[in-house]
Amino acid sequence: MPSRIEHIAITAKDNAKVAEFYKSVFGMQEVFVQPTRNGRAAYYLTDGHINLAILPGGPNSTDGINHFGFKIEDQATVASAAADAGASQLPEAVPQDGRFNETFLRDPAGTRVDLSVKGWAVEPLSAAELDERLGRTQAEVPPIAAT
Repeated sequence: MPSRIEHIAITAKDNAKVAEFYKSVFGMQEVFVQPTRNGRAAYYLTDGHINLAILPGGPNSTDGINHFGFKIEDQATVASAAADAGASQLPEAVPQDGRFNETFLRDPAGTRVDLSVKGWAVEPLSAAELDERLGRTQAEVPPIAAT
């Protein structure tokens, strides 16, 4: 099976409002809310096909597309192909603290591309899955508040 885009991440200073926008306008469902160290949260939504992360932006961040992710079959194969094609950064592991990707690389232009063999959740997590993911985080889950 060829690799496929399964994840897009947006950074937003008011990410709770942006998450609520995608839920109310496009009917996206909440998959997972990941607490962050700064007391905020990353909101993972889905339309049943794509996992959309709405990441909290800081005061100096730029709102908009942050990165995207591919579901892949094999990390080593992709690492080799990326090196041959001129990746500006080869795959690097990420903490497994509730995130869905295992690694990321940067394309020749410097764009971050997340990689996952397991893939991203594209349906709401069960209570057991939610407990397992939240067990890997350290903070409270802030609710999405409609404004």
